[in-house]
Amino acid sequence: MSETKPGDLFVQLTRPEVLGEVVGIVIAVLIAIVAAHFVRRWYEKNPPSPDHPRWQMLLIEATVRLAPFFFAAVLLLGVRAALAMLELHTAVIDVALQLVTALLLVSLGIYLLRLSLGPKSWVKTWETQITIVVWLMLSFELLGWFGAVERYLDGFDLLPGKATFTLWALLKGVVVVTGFMIITSLVARAIERRVMRLDGVAMSTRIGISKSAYFLLVGLGLLLGINAAGVDITALTVLTGAVGLGLGFGLQAIASNFVSGFVLLMDKSIKPGDVISFTGHTGTSTENFGWVQELRGRYVVVRDRDGVETLVPNQNLITNSVINWSYSDQRVRLRLPVMISYHDDPELALRLLIEAAAQHPRVLKEPGPVSRLMSFEDYGMRCEARFWIRDPMNGVNNVRSDINREIWRLFRKHGVTIPVAQHDVRMVTHAAGPLGNPPASAS
Repeated sequence: MSETKPGDLFVQLTRPEVLGEVVGIVIAVLIAIVAAHFVRRWYEKNPPSPDHPRWQMLLIEATVRLAPFFFAAVLLLGVRAALAMLELHTAVIDVALQLVTALLLVSLGIYLLRLSLGPKSWVKTWETQITIVVWLMLSFELLGWFGAVERYLDGFDLLPGKATFTLWALLKGVVVVTGFMIITSLVARAIERRVMRLDGVAMSTRIGISKSAYFLLVGLGLLLGINAAGVDITALTVLTGAVGLGLGFGLQAIASNFVSGFVLLMDKSIKPGDVISFTGHTGTSTENFGWVQELRGRYVVVRDRDGVETLVPNQNLITNSVINWSYSDQRVRLRLPVMISYHDDPELALRLLIEAAAQHPRVLKEPGPVSRLMSFEDYGMRCEARFWIRDPMNGVNNVRSDINREIWRLFRKHGVTIPVAQHDVRMVTHAAGPLGNPPASAS
């Protein structure tokens, strides 16, 4: 399309022969919006079954997302055909049809790109913004405005003095760098999928290789994009000292978390599927107990028993003590302290403790449960049941709860008392004489 001034189209819109086109465009867009609204409501009320193949679900989702643009394009085609049959003016509606078709194709392309990079990619976060920017650039080219916009933006100098860095150069650099980042992200994602399918390599090693490849490729794409945008990357060496100083101060925590993440991946101390307790823990405490879901560059995703996902910085798992319930041997020993009264038979109580633990299906038979008389307290004898389980990832407090309930039931059945803390107070009274002295004996 030949280059035109941006104001030419608006001048044409005021001409009487194009008013019918404008009305047709407005009606088509309104009908498309209403139709897309009903399609979305139907989709929300009738979601696809999870049993359907993934490609069918993605196709339905894409159709719902692109419904407004698709309906608008179809209706505009119908309006144009009607105007052409009546031998009326169609130049404006041709432009509108091109813009809507471009928006449809750009939205479809960005959606496919997001699917290729995964649900947690940066494209998903900036999907709307990227779509608008790409569509605007394509629209300017279709309308013939690109040259005029380029010259206009090239007149804004962002740097004072003799140095020249225009607004157009900045925008061009952002677009070029983004393009290189998208390409390198696709390549990194493809490498990650291939590495994760290696059967002979440990999972932690696979994750480490894929993450390293991802960061290296993204960094390379950033440098290539900056160079392609017209910036001499050799000049970036001047910033090395500043970057190092920033890492030593403001970016120290971020850099430490990234390095700690690679350490965790390489030494295999924590990996997806492990069950850990990561704060305030002594012995076998289960404070902040959870399942490791994912290892990221800066943090580890830990899901607790309530379904809450905690993002634990990698540095915390390196510098602090961490209980890994499934590191090498998943078997763990649990202890249940119980008090009994001095009026009860301790031998009977110890047998009941073993019986209560042995009845639980998750308690190991070998080594079997044992009981001990630990100490004599002020208000009773402290006993303790000890037993082993091999599946702490399924929870440990639920086992404690079940066995405590069984202990209570057996103690009630056999008359064993669980005492409460109490103190005996003796009051000694006697008749006092004057000034509190005992009375003299009678003669």
